[in-house]
Amino acid sequence: MAVPRIHFSESLKALNQEILKMGTLVEEAIGKSISCLIDQDIELAKKIVDDDEAINQKEIDIEDRCTILIATEQPVASDLRHIITALKIVTQLERMGDHAVHIAKAAIRLSEEVYMKPLIDIPKMSEIVIKMIHDVLTAFINSDADLAIETAKMDASLDKLHHDVMTEIWGYLKADSRYVKQSTSFLFISRFLERLGDHVTNISEWIVYSNTGRHVELNRIGYYSEESDAEGNDSHS
Repeated sequence: MAVPRIHFSESLKALNQEILKMGTLVEEAIGKSISCLIDQDIELAKKIVDDDEAINQKEIDIEDRCTILIATEQPVASDLRHIITALKIVTQLERMGDHAVHIAKAAIRLSEEVYMKPLIDIPKMSEIVIKMIHDVLTAFINSDADLAIETAKMDASLDKLHHDVMTEIWGYLKADSRYVKQSTSFLFISRFLERLGDHVTNISEWIVYSNTGRHVELNRIGYYSEESDAEGNDSHS
């Protein structure tokens, strides 16, 4: 019985590596989408759009791998939760890749614009998002629920920056209506980045489930207090 178990363990490790590869593709897409926005680089923006197919294909490949593992290995308990979580993660990563594409397309639309101001908060948001993705995937690979929870907390910084961007842009709009086109685009870009944080939080919730069997809402007010955690006031996402 030891040999099949070793084979299954190796299969899980291979699955984890594929998820890390997909996460790297998404991180790179997000980073490049902000770079092409700052530099107004149309060619890079077009490449991001084209390269999204690789992220989509990676999702399909990982889903197939998970299906085969469930069908052939009949995993139970924590191993099954790990595979289910893997399926949830790749769905979130694929959507994150789509947001990178949306930002790249916005960069193309803005390529002829003279920006109303240097971009500061939007690049900050992207840096936070990329760190969150890296950390949450590390939490998944290491079965570290505590790191997943800490990563989800970073979403508050994104929410604040998104609010700051909206406030600043509305100020520019009130001062000069010529900025309508780019203001609208920047608002959507900021919203896309804020949504990326929500996707990472969703992944964090599934990692907690994978490790504890409990469904939690990490954005729920009061969850992070020790008292609410001890009481086990969990609810389904």
